[in-house]
Formats: sequence, structure tokens, C-alpha cells
Amino acid sequence: MTKDSVASTTGVSIEDDSLRLGPVRVYFQRTLRIPEKGLHYLPPGMGRFPLRRVDDYPDTVPADWLARGGVMLPIYQREAMWLAFSTREPAAALQVGIGEVCAVSGEQWSPELVREPQNYVALPEQLWLDGINSGEGQIRQFVAVPLGLGATVEAQVTGVEVRGGIQLRAVGLTDAGLAAARREEAARAEAERELVYALEASGAPLMDSPWPSPMPPPTGAPMGLGAGGSMRQEIYEDPRPVTDYDPERSWEVVVHLCSADQWTAITGEKAPSTPVDRDAYVERGFPWFDYYDADNKDLDAPEVFDGVESVGKVLGEKAPPFEPVDPKTVITINGKTTDEVGKPA
Repeated sequence: MTKDSVASTTGVSIEDDSLRLGPVRVYFQRTLRIPEKGLHYLPPGMGRFPLRRVDDYPDTVPADWLARGGVMLPIYQREAMWLAFSTREPAAALQVGIGEVCAVSGEQWSPELVREPQNYVALPEQLWLDGINSGEGQIRQFVAVPLGLGATVEAQVTGVEVRGGIQLRAVGLTDAGLAAARREEAARAEAERELVYALEASGAPLMDSPWPSPMPPPTGAPMGLGAGGSMRQEIYEDPRPVTDYDPERSWEVVVHLCSADQWTAITGEKAPSTPVDRDAYVERGFPWFDYYDADNKDLDAPEVFDGVESVGKVLGEKAPPFEPVDPKTVITINGKTTDEVGKPA
């Protein structure tokens, strides 16, 4: 296992190309970009994005990145990603900001937990997050786009692109909250970790060909996240009161998104090969997933996200013909009771 502290006092570290924030672990998964029309199943994981510390490249990273610290990862223009979560404690809260906007509530990013509207995901209930909250059991996929084009969620919600990238803040429980959660903790924690790992390993291999259609040419601009197609996924209401969390037990980090060219210029490393596109994946009959947990309540959609246009629409992208997936390739993962979790066969 490789382990590098992001900074000696942050309590944040890189472990096997994942981020450890106190008790919380976050995985950044490469995946298929789904079409912007229709409602889609959960796409697979196709390997983790590599992570590097910003502080390790003081001579080549942008000055504002160095001032903010954190980590960076390489992502291609209009490539999609999803985030997977786990926690070593019975429960934790995780705030996810895309630029200056909370991906859950649509409110301006603030390093403070808020319940109305809920501005964080509750762990371990939330196993992953593929995009911004659309309500009614849906999200809109995270898709990378260069800053300056007005296509990021940050630009459309706030009118400016100040940050780009991703902001994460994990908050642990108070002593009393931790004791109560441990009394309620069941065998599901390990089962849920196995489920996330199964989804990570379910995808097709990465392609060696440099630019599978419709991936555009590389760009040297830093990246932010825009909204892509709609997917079946719930963002759960926290079953715990916000007073169960201890703001003194919090860990925060910035994740900068590099273009392929920028990654090579900064690190001297070749950017990862581009992932297989959706059409090639469907043609090969690889699996998709459908997950529903009847024991948890889905959060309502933020009204501010109603006006967010998709990356393709903002950039004038012509959508290719859409072929639905074969239902036989969809693996249903049923929501079970708190001590039983389904997983792919």
C-alpha cells in the first residue's frame, strides 16, 4: 500500500489512489459517459483515477493550486467520473463541492454541515455519488469540462468559475454520537465495502486507442464538472441529527482536475488511456447496475439545478444515435435491511 500525507497537519492522505479523510475513504472512479437523453442505469467502474499531491510539484503546478494545496488527478475533456465512499467508523458526513457549489443541495459551498437543505451525503448509507442531485431517485452525471466555456455547474449556478475541481470535507461523529452509532452498527459495513469493490471491478478494460469517438482532442485548461445524462440513483436523507457530528473532527481537501496535457506538463507522466466509450461497452454486453434501497429516503432536488444545462447542450454537441441497453445485461442490486446488502453475482 502506498500512503502519502497531503500535508502533515491535515489528517488527509493518499492510499492506493484513493483519499483518506480521517475515517472516510473516497475513490475516484473512471466510468462511461452516458447519453444526455433518457434515464440510465448505473455504469461500472473502469479503474481509479491516479492521485498526486500538489505540494510534490511546486515548480510546475499553477500558483493558485499550490496556494490551496490538496491533490490532483488527470481527466479527459467530457470524461465522466463517479465517487465511491466508505468509512472506518459507524457513520460520518461527507460534503462534496463542485467548484463553489454543493453537489447535494445546490447551495454555495460552505465548510459547515446544514440539514435544511441537507448539504452532505450520509455514510455509510451513501455508497457512491455519480452526479448532482436531481431528486426523484435520479442524478445528473459528473462530466469534466474546461473552465472558461460556461458549461460547468459552478458557472451556471453562480455566474462565475472561481474554483473548478472538487472540494471534499468529511466530518466525524461526536463521542456520544459515535457510541450510539456503534450500538446500532450491524454486519452491513463489510458487505457494503464488498459491493463497492465489485462495482469497481465490473467494467471493461481501458482502451489503448487514443481518442475513441466522441472524445474531443485534449486541452491544456484546468477542468471543472458539468452535468451530463440522467441516472437512476438516490441521495439519501441522513437518519441522524446534525448534532451527532463534531465539527472539531473534520478533514478537508481540494481535488484539482488536470487536463491530459496539463497532467503531463506538471508531473512528467503520460495521462491514462481513454476509457472505452458507451457504444463499444454496450456492443460487448458488459453489465450495468440497478440499485434501490427502500429503507432510506431520497432527498428532494434543489430548484437551482433545474436551470443547469447539460455539457453537450452548452457546447453545441450533436448527440449520437442512442441504442438502449439489453435488459439482460442489467444486474439488479436490491435494497435490503440494514444488516443485509445485495451485491452483483
